[in-house]
Amino acid sequence: MEKYSADDDYDYLFKVVLIGDSGVGKSNLLSRFSHNEFSMESKSTIGVEFGTRCIRVDDKVVKAQIWDTAGQERYRAITSAYYRGAVGALVVYDITRHVTFENVERWLKELRDHAEGNIVIMLVGNKADLRHLRAVSMEDAKGFAEQEATFFMETSALEAMNVQNAFTEVLGQIYRVVGKKALDIGEDPAPLLKGQTINVGSRDDISAVKKSGCCST
Repeated sequence: MEKYSADDDYDYLFKVVLIGDSGVGKSNLLSRFSHNEFSMESKSTIGVEFGTRCIRVDDKVVKAQIWDTAGQERYRAITSAYYRGAVGALVVYDITRHVTFENVERWLKELRDHAEGNIVIMLVGNKADLRHLRAVSMEDAKGFAEQEATFFMETSALEAMNVQNAFTEVLGQIYRVVGKKALDIGEDPAPLLKGQTINVGSRDDISAVKKSGCCST
């Protein structure tokens, strides 16, 4: 999957949301993927921030519109608007803070309560560079992801480890489900208009794709 500038023409526009507790590194994941930047002094997000990036999947250009929201409870009033139209989500926890992993279940419930039931979800264990401070084992996280039927990957925004892989895996899976659904009903997926709301199919469609997808670390 190649990188394209956000100004280039594109075939698909997919909205992806970042959710998780405050301080798990959502903003730096967005910054690393969108601009290949990392800030040691990043402050808590107030409200919502956005980032975009285009990548190539097969012979199509996919533009990701990534939404990053504050993890603090006082900003939860924006929930419905935040999730509306999202076809992918990265649920992020900090591998050095077990409570952020415990809270993933609550974030997944909120996501599934407000987003479409067919959304592609990846569980992301961030700050993997802090291996000596690990509080959440990879085995526990993999088991939980399997139980919840989500993809899983550990990342480090600081070291740029697996950040691109996590986002491009989600975007690629969305693209494949969209293509599969179009083929199932006898349509060519290519004519879908930019910015059009895309229904990515049923949970069964996504599960079928996951079996052949990458859940690597």
